[in-house]
Amino acid sequence: MAAAETGRRHTRDAVARAALKILDDDGLPDLTMRRLAAALDVQPSALYWHFPNKQTLLAELADRIVAQAAQRPGGVDAASRTRFEASALRDALLAYRDGAEVVSSTLALGLGSAAARDRLTDAITADGYDSATADRAASTLLHFVIGHVSHEQQRMQYDSLGVVVADASLSPLNDRDAAAEFLFGVDLIIGGLEHRRSSSTTATSGSEQA
Repeated sequence: MAAAETGRRHTRDAVARAALKILDDDGLPDLTMRRLAAALDVQPSALYWHFPNKQTLLAELADRIVAQAAQRPGGVDAASRTRFEASALRDALLAYRDGAEVVSSTLALGLGSAAARDRLTDAITADGYDSATADRAASTLLHFVIGHVSHEQQRMQYDSLGVVVADASLSPLNDRDAAAEFLFGVDLIIGGLEHRRSSSTTATSGSEQA
């Protein structure tokens, strides 16, 4: 009971916000339940009143990070909506240190909300694709976004530590505009979808004529 009463000294929101601060200040390796408890001046056991384990805490942080993605403004046409959603997600992940790793680990465990994937799926569906295609394409795009941002954040961390890359030419982001490289990849995926749709339409038309 003592731990439960101590846990109630802080709300779930306060615990999550403290965890996000540690994450952003010091990175995921330093975000331990013991470190978080010390920051809140409670015993580690008190945190389990709000989060039964670290994985559920990280899932909450992942949801909060994704929720920071900018909302699509009015006037964005369907063809540009997917590009916007991918960029908004990238910006949200970059806003927090190790943000991509937190979201990636949460998705791998099947925890947290599906907000990131749902926004991408809705954008692709709005461009005229069927639900099955939109769902699979959204998964592909989500993996690309997380992977790209993860690489960006690793490079930023190495740069901050003054790490010298043995063969910098092997890095796809070496001396390049990361945002431009990202959008190029997004456009490749969108272009692949458009080509697939065009090829399918042509094949259907040819079959009907035959």
